[in-house]
Amino acid sequence: MEAILALKALDARISVNEIVAFLYVCENEGLSVQELALVAGLSQSTASRSLRSLGRPGSDWAQPPALGLVDAFLNPTDGRSHVVHLSDKGRSLRDKLDGMIRRAVTIDYER
Repeated sequence: MEAILALKALDARISVNEIVAFLYVCENEGLSVQELALVAGLSQSTASRSLRSLGRPGSDWAQPPALGLVDAFLNPTDGRSHVVHLSDKGRSLRDKLDGMIRRAVTIDYER
């Protein structure tokens, strides 16, 4: 939960699809929009919108809220699609989330 709250702290409007997209990029830098759609079970348009929301503010590729967590580059194999890599801000957040998850404590509860 701490990791989800850290992502929501970036912008309260961040969606589950955007969180999923960010986590997939954390594990698979260089992922294309089409590949994200396939592995995440999203439509290509949803995958694209989710990644663009994570893009760098001011870039032609990004769309609001443009959280600055990823950078998109033309796919070197076809030049038409984009591949996505973490920005410095994205890498820093990935490392922070990784630490949170490693320190996580199981919640004890009675049924």
